[in-house]
Amino acid sequence: MVSTIIRNIKNLYHLVTGWFYVIYYGFPARSLRIIGVTGTDGKTTTSHLIYEMLKAAGKKVALISTVSDTGFHVTNPDARQLQKMIREIVDGGFEFLVLEITSHGLDQNRLVGIGIEMAVITNITHEHLDYHKNMANYRQAKAKILHNTHYAILNSDDPSFTWLSNQVDRVTKIVPFTKWPDSRRSLALAGDYNRYNIAAAAAVAEILEIRNWTLEVIRNFSGVPGRMEEIKLGQPFRAIVDFAHTPNALEQVLSTLKKSFDSAQDEHRLILVFGCAGLRDHSKRPLMGKIAVNYADKIIVTAEDPRTEKLDDIYKDIAAVGSLREDDRQKAINMAVKLAKKGDIVVVTGKGHEKSICFGTTEYPWSDQEAVKKAIKMLK
Repeated sequence: MVSTIIRNIKNLYHLVTGWFYVIYYGFPARSLRIIGVTGTDGKTTTSHLIYEMLKAAGKKVALISTVSDTGFHVTNPDARQLQKMIREIVDGGFEFLVLEITSHGLDQNRLVGIGIEMAVITNITHEHLDYHKNMANYRQAKAKILHNTHYAILNSDDPSFTWLSNQVDRVTKIVPFTKWPDSRRSLALAGDYNRYNIAAAAAVAEILEIRNWTLEVIRNFSGVPGRMEEIKLGQPFRAIVDFAHTPNALEQVLSTLKKSFDSAQDEHRLILVFGCAGLRDHSKRPLMGKIAVNYADKIIVTAEDPRTEKLDDIYKDIAAVGSLREDDRQKAINMAVKLAKKGDIVVVTGKGHEKSICFGTTEYPWSDQEAVKKAIKMLK
């Protein structure tokens, strides 16, 4: 009860300050055509795909996403930062803005004064229940993006599709999408889950009548930092860094990598380094532990932003049977790389693009990409 009251007070604060900065910066969003992208997984890749399609079509387009921001532990920027950024985008002569939006940003009224012309929801799966408390609240927060939008671009294969379709305004056009059927795409878009990301972006391109640029973009897409990012330093095994920090994302990444093995080479192994964040959704931890055991041949559980929570408690929740434990994330990655043989795949998940790791209440500089490179170089 007390936590709900505090949360409501905070949301009211964001609402009031939000409108202050909207007025202060002169209602900048009114001068842009804004495409908002939310969802549990895939929103960053989808946002970047939409951005690249608009850019390829010669449109003046800007992008605000998780990766294009600071790389630290942030959701949407607060209203002061966000309205300032939008003002600068407008002053720069841009016509379009692709805006990645989180459930926290929607729930906390951080997007007041921003009219979303096209709202994309990639999917809704288990995540952030430490904040939202249950899936119904989480889904309700995501649905806020649909209010007063012109187009609702929704995943017709997602269990929430029917419910979301019933949340749109009468004047809103629902544009459903399903898996992209075309196999002609870059390696950065491997996996079935990326077929949904492509299809969502292609739906936006169709609305904007720039569909002719879709194939060119998905064939040449170089990927998003920390999303199935491959580290190549001449080693005889593959090394992948991915942001997967939800049960759905982890399963999609591991299943995709598992399928990439040559069936005739059964001795090749998938070696996973992962953890779960402290002071965050506890209920997803055993789900991720089970997924890890189902797909990975070797598992090393390590620290992933434990904050002030004990690692013993986090690992107990994960309960990945048969896993190794190494609290030092660099040493855990070193261990995985040393275990890897020719043809194996080492995948490090949970941090992706982020540039810091939190122990206690302090953020320390960190990069999974640099940690993997360091481990590989130590082999030579």
